[in-house]
Amino acid sequence: MSREEENPNLVQEEDEFLNVDEVAEEVPEAEGQEPEDDEEDVDMDGEGQFDDDDEQRIEIDMSNNSWTYFDQHKDSIFKIFSHPTLPMVVTGGGDNTAFMWTTHTQPPRFVGELQGHKESVIAGSFTCDGSYVITGDMNGYIQVHKSTKNGQKWVKFADLEEVEEILWIAVHPVLPQYFAFGANDGSVWCYQIDSDSKSLVQLMTGFSHSLECNGGLFVNVNEPDTLSLVSISEDGSIVNWNCFTGAVNYKLSPFDDFRGVESPWVSIAAHKNVIAVGARDGQLAIINNDNGKLVHSVKTIDNVEDIAELSIEALAWCESDQYNLLAVGLVSGDLLLFDSAQWRLRRTIKLDDTITKLQFLDGNSPFLVGSSMNGNIYKWDARTGEELFVGVGHNMGVLDFALTEDGKKLITAGDEGVSLVFNTSA
Repeated sequence: MSREEENPNLVQEEDEFLNVDEVAEEVPEAEGQEPEDDEEDVDMDGEGQFDDDDEQRIEIDMSNNSWTYFDQHKDSIFKIFSHPTLPMVVTGGGDNTAFMWTTHTQPPRFVGELQGHKESVIAGSFTCDGSYVITGDMNGYIQVHKSTKNGQKWVKFADLEEVEEILWIAVHPVLPQYFAFGANDGSVWCYQIDSDSKSLVQLMTGFSHSLECNGGLFVNVNEPDTLSLVSISEDGSIVNWNCFTGAVNYKLSPFDDFRGVESPWVSIAAHKNVIAVGARDGQLAIINNDNGKLVHSVKTIDNVEDIAELSIEALAWCESDQYNLLAVGLVSGDLLLFDSAQWRLRRTIKLDDTITKLQFLDGNSPFLVGSSMNGNIYKWDARTGEELFVGVGHNMGVLDFALTEDGKKLITAGDEGVSLVFNTSA
Protein backbone atom coordinates (compact mmCIF):
# COMPACT_ATOMS: atom_id res chain seq x y z
CA MET A 1 0.00 0.00 0.00
CA SER A 2 1.35 3.45 -0.95
CA ARG A 3 1.68 6.43 1.41
CA GLU A 4 -1.19 8.14 -0.42
CA GLU A 5 -3.49 5.13 0.07
CA GLU A 6 -2.61 4.94 3.74
CA ASN A 7 -3.29 8.65 4.21
CA PRO A 8 -5.71 10.16 1.64
CA ASN A 9 -5.08 13.65 2.95
CA LEU A 10 -1.35 13.46 2.38
CA VAL A 11 0.05 16.42 0.44
CA GLN A 12 2.91 15.27 -1.76
CA GLU A 13 6.16 17.13 -2.31
CA GLU A 14 5.89 20.23 -4.49
CA ASP A 15 7.31 18.60 -7.60
CA GLU A 16 4.91 15.68 -7.27
CA PHE A 17 1.70 17.32 -6.09
CA LEU A 18 0.05 17.48 -9.51
CA ASN A 19 0.61 15.75 -12.77
CA VAL A 20 -1.40 17.86 -15.19
CA ASP A 21 -1.31 15.09 -17.78
CA GLU A 22 -3.48 13.01 -15.47
CA VAL A 23 -6.25 15.58 -15.10
CA ALA A 24 -9.54 14.10 -16.34
CA GLU A 25 -11.09 15.23 -19.62
CA GLU A 26 -13.89 16.85 -17.63
CA VAL A 27 -11.32 19.26 -16.22
CA PRO A 28 -8.87 19.92 -19.09
CA GLU A 29 -5.52 21.60 -18.80
CA ALA A 30 -5.25 25.20 -19.94
CA GLU A 31 -3.04 25.95 -22.88
CA GLY A 32 0.06 27.73 -21.67
CA GLN A 33 1.13 28.37 -18.12
CA GLU A 34 3.20 31.52 -18.45
CA PRO A 35 1.62 34.94 -17.86
CA GLU A 36 0.84 36.81 -21.04
CA ASP A 37 3.00 39.81 -21.88
CA ASP A 38 0.91 42.68 -23.17
CA GLU A 39 3.69 45.25 -23.31
CA GLU A 40 3.40 45.57 -27.07
CA ASP A 41 -0.16 46.85 -26.68
CA VAL A 42 0.71 49.88 -24.56
CA ASP A 43 3.31 52.64 -24.63
CA MET A 44 4.99 53.85 -21.49
CA ASP A 45 5.14 57.62 -21.10
CA GLY A 46 6.82 58.61 -17.85
CA GLU A 47 7.34 56.60 -14.71
CA GLY A 48 4.17 54.87 -13.49
CA GLN A 49 1.98 56.27 -16.32
CA PHE A 50 0.43 54.90 -19.51
CA ASP A 51 -0.26 57.04 -22.57
CA ASP A 52 -3.44 56.10 -24.46
CA ASP A 53 -3.31 57.83 -27.86
CA ASP A 54 -2.21 61.05 -26.11
CA GLU A 55 -5.83 61.55 -24.99
CA GLN A 56 -5.76 60.25 -21.43
CA ARG A 57 -3.08 59.78 -18.79
CA ILE A 58 -3.69 57.34 -15.93
CA GLU A 59 -1.30 56.92 -13.05
CA ILE A 60 -0.72 53.31 -12.04
CA ASP A 61 0.62 52.36 -8.62
CA MET A 62 3.25 49.72 -9.43
CA SER A 63 3.75 48.62 -5.79
CA ASN A 64 3.42 44.85 -5.39
CA ASN A 65 4.56 42.69 -2.49
CA SER A 66 2.78 39.49 -3.57
CA TRP A 67 4.61 36.15 -3.62
CA THR A 68 3.08 34.93 -6.89
CA TYR A 69 -0.04 35.40 -9.02
CA PHE A 70 -2.62 33.67 -11.24
CA ASP A 71 -3.89 35.49 -14.33
CA GLN A 72 -5.84 32.96 -16.42
CA HIS A 73 -9.16 34.79 -15.97
CA LYS A 74 -10.25 37.24 -18.66
CA ASP A 75 -12.64 39.21 -16.45
CA SER A 76 -13.24 40.08 -12.79
CA ILE A 77 -12.75 37.32 -10.21
CA PHE A 78 -15.83 37.33 -8.01
CA LYS A 79 -15.26 34.27 -5.83
CA ILE A 80 -12.32 32.35 -4.37
CA PHE A 81 -12.29 29.49 -1.86
CA SER A 82 -9.69 26.99 -0.66
CA HIS A 83 -9.57 23.22 -0.27
CA PRO A 84 -9.75 22.17 3.41
CA THR A 85 -6.55 20.06 3.30
CA LEU A 86 -4.76 20.53 -0.03
CA PRO A 87 -2.91 23.68 -1.22
CA MET A 88 -5.54 24.38 -3.86
CA VAL A 89 -8.11 27.09 -4.57
CA VAL A 90 -10.98 27.64 -6.97
CA THR A 91 -11.58 31.03 -8.54
CA GLY A 92 -14.83 31.98 -10.24
CA GLY A 93 -15.03 34.89 -12.64
CA GLY A 94 -17.04 37.13 -14.90
CA ASP A 95 -15.66 35.17 -17.85
CA ASN A 96 -18.08 32.30 -17.02
CA THR A 97 -15.22 30.14 -15.79
CA ALA A 98 -14.12 28.41 -12.59
CA PHE A 99 -10.43 27.51 -12.43
CA MET A 100 -8.61 25.23 -9.98
CA TRP A 101 -4.96 25.96 -9.21
CA THR A 102 -2.30 25.39 -6.56
CA THR A 103 -1.12 27.89 -3.96
CA HIS A 104 2.12 26.25 -2.77
CA THR A 105 4.13 26.63 -5.98
CA GLN A 106 5.68 29.67 -7.62
CA PRO A 107 4.15 30.20 -10.13
CA PRO A 108 0.86 28.41 -9.33
CA ARG A 109 0.13 25.22 -11.21
CA PHE A 110 -3.06 25.11 -13.24
CA VAL A 111 -5.17 22.09 -12.22
CA GLY A 112 -8.10 22.57 -14.58
CA GLU A 113 -11.32 24.31 -15.47
CA LEU A 114 -14.76 23.34 -14.18
CA GLN A 115 -16.37 23.65 -17.57
CA GLY A 116 -20.00 24.28 -18.40
CA HIS A 117 -20.96 27.50 -16.63
CA LYS A 118 -23.12 29.87 -18.62
CA GLU A 119 -22.69 33.13 -16.70
CA SER A 120 -20.42 34.72 -14.09
CA VAL A 121 -19.38 32.23 -11.40
CA ILE A 122 -20.16 34.02 -8.13
CA ALA A 123 -20.64 31.24 -5.54
CA GLY A 124 -19.11 27.98 -4.47
CA SER A 125 -17.28 25.90 -1.90
CA PHE A 126 -15.52 22.62 -1.27
CA THR A 127 -17.36 20.23 1.01
CA CYS A 128 -15.83 20.07 4.48
CA ASP A 129 -13.95 16.85 3.68
CA GLY A 130 -12.71 18.15 0.31
CA SER A 131 -14.32 15.31 -1.65
CA TYR A 132 -16.58 17.53 -3.75
CA VAL A 133 -16.52 21.05 -5.12
CA ILE A 134 -19.72 23.00 -5.80
CA THR A 135 -19.90 26.06 -8.05
CA GLY A 136 -22.82 28.27 -9.07
CA ASP A 137 -23.32 31.04 -11.60
CA MET A 138 -25.60 34.02 -12.21
CA ASN A 139 -27.69 31.95 -14.63
CA GLY A 140 -28.81 29.67 -11.81
CA TYR A 141 -26.60 26.78 -12.90
CA ILE A 142 -24.89 24.68 -10.20
CA GLN A 143 -22.27 22.02 -10.82
CA VAL A 144 -20.84 19.42 -8.45
CA HIS A 145 -17.48 17.81 -9.24
CA LYS A 146 -15.93 14.89 -7.39
CA SER A 147 -12.29 14.46 -6.42
CA THR A 148 -10.27 11.42 -7.50
CA LYS A 149 -6.59 10.60 -7.08
CA ASN A 150 -6.30 12.78 -3.98
CA GLY A 151 -7.41 15.93 -5.76
CA GLN A 152 -5.38 15.45 -8.93
CA LYS A 153 -8.52 14.72 -10.98
CA TRP A 154 -12.00 16.26 -10.68
CA VAL A 155 -14.86 14.70 -12.61
CA LYS A 156 -18.41 15.90 -13.15
CA PHE A 157 -20.77 14.36 -10.59
CA ALA A 158 -24.08 16.18 -11.15
CA ASP A 159 -25.66 19.54 -11.91
CA LEU A 160 -28.77 21.58 -11.10
CA GLU A 161 -30.68 24.38 -12.78
CA GLU A 162 -33.65 25.25 -10.58
CA VAL A 163 -33.61 29.05 -10.33
CA GLU A 164 -32.96 32.13 -12.43
CA GLU A 165 -29.95 33.34 -10.45
CA ILE A 166 -27.83 31.93 -7.62
CA LEU A 167 -26.85 34.45 -4.92
CA TRP A 168 -24.95 32.19 -2.48
CA ILE A 169 -23.95 28.60 -1.77
CA ALA A 170 -23.29 27.21 1.71
CA VAL A 171 -21.86 23.81 2.61
CA HIS A 172 -22.36 22.15 5.97
CA PRO A 173 -19.17 22.62 8.02
CA VAL A 174 -19.40 19.17 9.67
CA LEU A 175 -21.52 16.91 7.42
CA PRO A 176 -19.99 16.81 3.91
CA GLN A 177 -23.08 15.55 2.11
CA TYR A 178 -25.24 18.65 2.57
CA PHE A 179 -25.26 22.00 0.81
CA ALA A 180 -27.76 24.83 0.36
CA PHE A 181 -28.24 27.85 -1.87
CA GLY A 182 -30.42 30.93 -2.17
CA ALA A 183 -31.82 32.70 -5.20
CA ASN A 184 -32.95 36.08 -6.46
CA ASP A 185 -36.61 35.01 -6.21
CA GLY A 186 -36.24 34.60 -2.42
CA SER A 187 -36.22 30.81 -2.52
CA VAL A 188 -33.98 28.62 -0.35
CA TRP A 189 -32.89 25.11 -1.34
CA CYS A 190 -31.09 22.28 0.45
CA TYR A 191 -29.60 19.20 -1.23
CA GLN A 192 -27.83 16.01 -0.25
CA ILE A 193 -24.92 14.62 -2.25
CA ASP A 194 -25.81 10.91 -2.46
CA SER A 195 -22.69 9.00 -3.46
CA ASP A 196 -24.56 5.67 -3.51
CA SER A 197 -27.11 6.74 -6.11
CA LYS A 198 -24.59 9.11 -7.71
CA SER A 199 -27.14 11.91 -7.65
CA LEU A 200 -28.21 15.08 -5.86
CA VAL A 201 -31.27 14.56 -3.65
CA GLN A 202 -33.47 17.57 -2.90
CA LEU A 203 -34.28 17.80 0.81
CA MET A 204 -36.28 21.04 0.88
CA THR A 205 -37.35 24.15 -0.95
CA GLY A 206 -38.54 27.19 0.99
CA PHE A 207 -40.41 30.25 -0.27
CA SER A 208 -40.84 32.33 2.88
CA HIS A 209 -38.90 35.36 1.56
CA SER A 210 -40.63 37.76 -0.83
CA LEU A 211 -37.44 39.38 -2.19
CA GLU A 212 -33.87 38.29 -2.87
CA CYS A 213 -32.40 35.76 -0.43
CA ASN A 214 -29.06 37.50 0.13
CA GLY A 215 -27.36 35.01 2.43
CA GLY A 216 -27.61 31.81 4.41
CA LEU A 217 -25.65 29.42 6.59
CA PHE A 218 -26.05 26.19 8.51
CA VAL A 219 -26.48 26.52 12.29
CA ASN A 220 -26.50 24.09 15.23
CA VAL A 221 -23.92 22.23 13.20
CA ASN A 222 -22.72 19.98 16.05
CA GLU A 223 -26.17 18.57 16.76
CA PRO A 224 -26.30 15.32 14.73
CA ASP A 225 -30.09 15.02 14.65
CA THR A 226 -30.75 18.49 13.30
CA LEU A 227 -30.14 20.11 9.94
CA SER A 228 -30.91 23.79 10.41
CA LEU A 229 -30.28 26.70 8.08
CA VAL A 230 -30.79 30.42 8.63
CA SER A 231 -31.43 32.66 5.61
CA ILE A 232 -31.75 36.44 5.26
CA SER A 233 -33.55 38.55 2.70
CA GLU A 234 -33.82 41.95 1.09
CA ASP A 235 -37.39 42.07 2.41
CA GLY A 236 -36.14 42.36 6.00
CA SER A 237 -37.06 38.83 7.08
CA ILE A 238 -34.87 36.17 8.70
CA VAL A 239 -35.91 32.51 8.63
CA ASN A 240 -34.60 29.44 10.44
CA TRP A 241 -35.39 26.28 8.45
CA ASN A 242 -35.59 22.59 9.30
CA CYS A 243 -33.88 21.26 6.20
CA PHE A 244 -35.10 17.71 6.73
CA THR A 245 -38.76 18.73 6.61
CA GLY A 246 -38.78 22.21 5.08
CA ALA A 247 -40.63 23.54 8.13
CA VAL A 248 -39.94 27.03 9.48
CA ASN A 249 -38.48 26.84 13.00
CA TYR A 250 -38.86 30.59 13.42
CA LYS A 251 -39.26 33.68 11.26
CA LEU A 252 -38.40 37.26 12.16
CA SER A 253 -40.33 39.89 10.24
CA PRO A 254 -39.53 43.57 9.69
CA PHE A 255 -41.15 46.07 12.07
CA ASP A 256 -42.76 43.45 14.34
CA ASP A 257 -39.56 41.72 15.47
CA PHE A 258 -37.03 44.52 14.99
CA ARG A 259 -38.44 47.30 17.15
CA GLY A 260 -40.21 49.06 14.33
CA VAL A 261 -37.28 48.89 11.90
CA GLU A 262 -37.37 47.42 8.39
CA SER A 263 -33.88 46.61 7.13
CA PRO A 264 -32.77 44.84 3.94
CA TRP A 265 -30.37 42.19 5.29
CA VAL A 266 -27.24 41.57 3.20
CA SER A 267 -24.69 39.80 5.45
CA ILE A 268 -24.78 37.05 8.08
CA ALA A 269 -22.35 35.27 10.42
CA ALA A 270 -22.89 32.82 13.29
CA HIS A 271 -21.01 32.00 16.50
CA LYS A 272 -22.24 29.21 18.77
CA ASN A 273 -25.95 29.98 19.36
CA VAL A 274 -25.76 33.63 18.28
CA ILE A 275 -26.22 35.09 14.81
CA ALA A 276 -25.16 38.52 13.56
CA VAL A 277 -26.94 40.03 10.56
CA GLY A 278 -26.02 43.26 8.78
CA ALA A 279 -28.27 45.43 6.66
CA ARG A 280 -28.01 47.72 3.70
CA ASP A 281 -29.07 50.66 5.91
CA GLY A 282 -26.31 50.09 8.49
CA GLN A 283 -28.45 48.24 11.00
CA LEU A 284 -26.72 45.44 12.94
CA ALA A 285 -28.87 42.82 14.69
CA ILE A 286 -27.81 40.05 17.07
CA ILE A 287 -30.19 37.09 17.34
CA ASN A 288 -30.36 34.18 19.75
CA ASN A 289 -30.70 31.23 17.42
CA ASP A 290 -32.13 28.96 20.14
CA ASN A 291 -35.33 30.96 20.45
CA GLY A 292 -35.24 33.41 17.55
CA LYS A 293 -35.26 36.44 19.84
CA LEU A 294 -33.53 39.73 19.11
CA VAL A 295 -30.67 40.16 21.61
CA HIS A 296 -29.26 43.49 20.48
CA SER A 297 -29.59 45.95 17.63
CA VAL A 298 -27.68 49.08 16.76
CA LYS A 299 -27.33 51.53 13.88
CA THR A 300 -23.61 51.26 13.18
CA ILE A 301 -22.86 54.64 11.58
CA ASP A 302 -24.64 57.86 10.63
CA ASN A 303 -23.84 61.12 8.87
CA VAL A 304 -22.72 59.72 5.52
CA GLU A 305 -22.83 61.60 2.24
CA ASP A 306 -24.29 58.63 0.36
CA ILE A 307 -26.72 56.22 2.04
CA ALA A 308 -25.08 53.38 0.09
CA GLU A 309 -22.08 53.79 2.40
CA LEU A 310 -24.17 52.45 5.30
CA SER A 311 -24.33 48.91 3.94
CA ILE A 312 -22.72 46.23 6.14
CA GLU A 313 -20.90 44.07 3.61
CA ALA A 314 -18.80 41.90 5.94
CA LEU A 315 -19.19 40.21 9.34
CA ALA A 316 -16.77 37.98 11.24
CA TRP A 317 -16.78 36.44 14.71
CA CYS A 318 -13.64 35.60 16.65
CA GLU A 319 -14.01 31.91 17.55
CA SER A 320 -11.82 32.08 20.63
CA ASP A 321 -13.44 32.05 24.08
CA GLN A 322 -10.67 34.39 25.24
CA TYR A 323 -11.73 37.29 23.03
CA ASN A 324 -15.30 38.52 22.69
CA LEU A 325 -15.02 40.12 19.28
CA LEU A 326 -17.32 40.75 16.34
CA ALA A 327 -15.87 42.56 13.31
CA VAL A 328 -18.19 44.61 11.09
CA GLY A 329 -17.16 46.06 7.71
CA LEU A 330 -19.09 48.69 5.76
CA VAL A 331 -19.15 50.22 2.29
CA SER A 332 -17.92 53.45 3.92
CA GLY A 333 -14.61 51.73 4.74
CA ASP A 334 -15.34 51.70 8.47
CA LEU A 335 -14.19 48.57 10.31
CA LEU A 336 -15.97 48.33 13.68
CA LEU A 337 -14.76 45.95 16.39
CA PHE A 338 -17.47 45.19 18.95
CA ASP A 339 -17.09 43.63 22.38
CA SER A 340 -19.68 40.86 22.02
CA ALA A 341 -19.98 40.35 25.80
CA GLN A 342 -21.18 43.88 26.54
CA TRP A 343 -22.11 45.00 23.01
CA ARG A 344 -20.04 48.12 23.09
CA LEU A 345 -17.83 49.45 20.33
CA ARG A 346 -14.25 48.64 21.29
CA ARG A 347 -12.34 50.07 18.32
CA THR A 348 -12.77 51.61 14.87
CA ILE A 349 -10.37 51.28 11.93
CA LYS A 350 -10.92 53.46 8.87
CA LEU A 351 -10.07 52.37 5.31
CA ASP A 352 -10.41 54.60 2.28
CA ASP A 353 -12.85 52.35 0.39
CA THR A 354 -15.43 49.59 0.80
CA ILE A 355 -14.59 46.60 3.00
CA THR A 356 -15.56 43.53 0.98
CA LYS A 357 -14.79 40.64 3.35
CA LEU A 358 -13.57 39.95 6.89
CA GLN A 359 -12.33 36.70 8.41
CA PHE A 360 -10.61 35.78 11.65
CA LEU A 361 -7.87 33.17 11.47
CA ASP A 362 -8.93 29.75 12.71
CA GLY A 363 -8.48 28.53 16.24
CA ASN A 364 -7.81 30.87 19.15
CA SER A 365 -6.30 33.60 17.01
CA PRO A 366 -7.40 37.22 17.48
CA PHE A 367 -5.91 38.09 14.09
CA LEU A 368 -8.31 39.46 11.51
CA VAL A 369 -7.94 39.56 7.72
CA GLY A 370 -9.89 41.99 5.56
CA SER A 371 -10.08 43.04 1.90
CA SER A 372 -11.11 46.32 0.33
CA MET A 373 -12.10 47.92 -2.93
CA ASN A 374 -8.96 50.04 -2.53
CA GLY A 375 -7.06 47.02 -3.89
CA ASN A 376 -5.40 45.95 -0.63
CA ILE A 377 -5.71 43.04 1.77
CA TYR A 378 -4.94 43.58 5.46
CA LYS A 379 -4.08 41.62 8.57
CA TRP A 380 -4.75 43.21 11.99
CA ASP A 381 -4.49 42.31 15.64
CA ALA A 382 -8.14 42.84 16.54
CA ARG A 383 -7.32 43.28 20.24
CA THR A 384 -5.34 46.45 19.61
CA GLY A 385 -6.20 47.44 16.03
CA GLU A 386 -2.53 47.15 15.09
CA GLU A 387 -1.93 46.68 11.38
CA LEU A 388 0.32 43.63 10.96
CA PHE A 389 0.41 43.26 7.18
CA VAL A 390 -0.81 45.01 4.04
CA GLY A 391 -0.84 43.17 0.72
CA VAL A 392 -0.60 45.52 -2.26
CA GLY A 393 -0.45 44.91 -5.99
CA HIS A 394 -3.99 45.16 -7.37
CA ASN A 395 -4.95 48.15 -9.49
CA MET A 396 -8.66 47.49 -8.83
CA GLY A 397 -10.65 46.24 -5.86
CA VAL A 398 -10.28 42.94 -3.99
CA LEU A 399 -13.70 41.26 -4.14
CA ASP A 400 -12.94 38.14 -2.09
CA PHE A 401 -10.05 36.24 -0.53
CA ALA A 402 -9.09 32.80 0.81
CA LEU A 403 -6.67 31.73 3.52
CA THR A 404 -4.28 28.76 3.45
CA GLU A 405 -1.48 27.45 5.66
CA ASP A 406 -3.18 28.72 8.84
CA GLY A 407 -3.38 32.22 7.42
CA LYS A 408 0.27 32.43 6.37
CA LYS A 409 -0.90 32.79 2.76
CA LEU A 410 -3.62 35.22 1.69
CA ILE A 411 -5.02 34.68 -1.82
CA THR A 412 -7.13 37.40 -3.41
CA ALA A 413 -9.85 37.68 -6.03
CA GLY A 414 -9.14 40.84 -7.99
CA ASP A 415 -11.68 42.92 -9.87
CA GLU A 416 -9.15 43.25 -12.71
CA GLY A 417 -9.09 39.45 -13.20
CA VAL A 418 -5.85 38.68 -11.35
CA SER A 419 -5.40 36.66 -8.17
CA LEU A 420 -2.40 37.50 -5.97
CA VAL A 421 -0.85 35.18 -3.38
CA PHE A 422 0.68 36.94 -0.36
CA ASN A 423 3.04 35.22 2.02
CA THR A 424 2.70 36.91 5.42
CA SER A 425 5.36 34.76 7.07
CA ALA A 426 8.15 35.82 4.72
